[in-house]
This record gives sequence, structure tokens and C-alpha cells, in this order.
Amino acid sequence: MEERNQLFRGVMCTLLGGICWGFSGSCGQFLFDHYHVDPTWLTTVRMLCAGLVMVAYVLLRQRERVTACWRNRRDAVKLAAFGVFGMLFSQFTYLQAINATNAGTATVLQYIGPVLVMVLVCFTARRMPTVREAVSIVLAVAGTFFIATHGDLHTMQISPAGLFWGLLSAVSLVAYTLLPKELTPVYGTMLVTGFGALIGGAALLVLTHPWPLVISLPPAGWLGVAGMVLIGTVAAYPLYLQGVNDLGAVKASMLASIEPVAATVISVVWLGSRFVAMDLVGFVCILTTVFLLAKKETGTEQ
Repeated sequence: MEERNQLFRGVMCTLLGGICWGFSGSCGQFLFDHYHVDPTWLTTVRMLCAGLVMVAYVLLRQRERVTACWRNRRDAVKLAAFGVFGMLFSQFTYLQAINATNAGTATVLQYIGPVLVMVLVCFTARRMPTVREAVSIVLAVAGTFFIATHGDLHTMQISPAGLFWGLLSAVSLVAYTLLPKELTPVYGTMLVTGFGALIGGAALLVLTHPWPLVISLPPAGWLGVAGMVLIGTVAAYPLYLQGVNDLGAVKASMLASIEPVAATVISVVWLGSRFVAMDLVGFVCILTTVFLLAKKETGTEQ
């Protein structure tokens, strides 16, 4: 029963995290298209604000955990690595990819990441992918492809910069998924994600000096920024990391592929976008992976 409850929690947390990311991507596209917000500024603000909120939450509830992670030098190094190569890498590259192309194309490129996660996990475990895992990978990649291109390769016209940032975004998903695996069971997802966001945001602040940028947004623009901070980061990242803890890196990364479905639905309802039959094909492909991966395979390593 406990194992079943853990599986259910992992599935729900991962799906909710993916939906929050889908909403966040739509917010980012909204800000880029309507207000020409700079991606570096947006990444910095998003990470610093979200990090402060999450660390403050942990301070109020479990103050001792906040200092515990820094007293262990090995864990402190891992946390710093996660902040820079996990949080910052994934946030910055994905927003740059959206800005250089569009949310759909950026998502397709990012979801090469689960394939890389699968290859890495199988390589380190010295095993071949199970049939269910292999089929799920194919369906997730095919689904994101259909949603972004409607099955026509010629419609995916992106700039060299867009391809560059999109491929880096896929690599960043691997780093974000695997780097905190030893930290979150000890310190909790909220603290690890919060400090990761603070470290990544501070590093980007030092490296890029975005403060000379003058950002003047109407209330709708600031609501978009708030949505990215509170829903797309404060809620999404801890949910996803909890899913990684409960399900394993491979299954969690695949279940999170509901993100493009959520992004498409939200864009239809909110931004007035339209979808066609090939979008539905993509929906079916990705949702099929949810059912495949939600059923635990006995005798396999997660």
C-alpha cells in the first residue's frame, strides 16, 4: 500500500509540475511577444524571486534544515552545482530558446532531454531500456514533434540561435533531473529548489549585470512575471523533483512531457491559439506515455 501511494504521489506531482511548466512557457511567450522582455532579465528575476519565496517558506517551517545543507561541504558543493548547472542552465536556455524561436519549437527541442536521460541511466545501470520505457520515449518524442510541426518537417524553420539554445535546453534537462537526486531525500525539494534558484539567479546576476535594463510593464505584464515565478517555479520545480524521488529520473522526465499539452491548451484558452488534427495526434501520443509509465514494471530498476 505504501509503495502504491508513493507511485500515485509521484505521478500526480510530476503531472502537476508539467502543467505548471506549460503555463509558465505560455507566460514567457506572452511577455516576449507583447512586451519584448529581455530573457536574461526575466530569468534573473524569476530565479531570485522564486528562490527567496521558497527559502523563506522553509525558514518558517524547518529552520534547522536551512543551515544543515551548508554544514556538509560535499552537499554544499552539490547544491551549488545544481543551482548553476541545473536550475540556471535549464531556466536560461529554455527561455532563450522560446525567445529565439517559439514555445512549441523550444519544447520539441527540450524533449530530446528525456532520451538523453534514458541513455545515461541505462548506461550507468548497464542495462537496456525496457519495452515500456522504449515505447514511451518514442511516443513522447513523436507527440511533441506532432504538436510543434503538425507532422511536416518543413514547418520547423528555426534560426541557428534557436537550434543552439534548444539543444542546450535538452542537455540542461538531464542535469536538472540527475544533479539533485542525492540532496532532495535529505533536505527536501522546497529547500533544494529554493537555494538552487537563489544560487543560479545570483550567478546570472553577477555574470550578466542585467540591472541597467529599464523594464516598464503594465499590470498584465507583471502578472505574467508573477505567474512564471509562483506557478512556473515555486510550484513546478518542487513538484517535479518530488516526482523524480518517487518514480525515478526516467519515468518522471517522461511524465513531465505533458508540458506541451498543457502549454497548447492554455494558449488556446488564454491567448486564442488554434489547434488542428495533428495536435490531437500529439496529445494522444504524450498522454499514452502517462498511462504506460504510471503502471509500475515489476523487476525493473526505476
